[in-house]
Amino acid sequence: MASKRKWSHEVTEKSDALDLENGVFKSGNADEIAKSLKHSAEESHRRKSSPFQSAMSMLTFYINRAGKNLSKRRQATLERAKKALRKEFGKDDKSAHG
Repeated sequence: MASKRKWSHEVTEKSDALDLENGVFKSGNADEIAKSLKHSAEESHRRKSSPFQSAMSMLTFYINRAGKNLSKRRQATLERAKKALRKEFGKDDKSAHG
């Protein structure tokens, strides 16, 4: 079982798309997670899509894969990080959604 839990951790640590800050997903602060992902995505020279898409993809991957073992509180923090990431990249324009 321990190896299954480490699988997504290894992917996020050794991703070809982004060099993530150590422990980025362990932060209890959604804004800090978003800022760290944005920084990693903008600094990466290996990503295959835009910085926003790369950062959001990594966050979504983590939520989908590791999220099954996360508490409701951690899941909520990571979902808030998605909104914060959109805001960091200037993608939070509500007029575009309605």
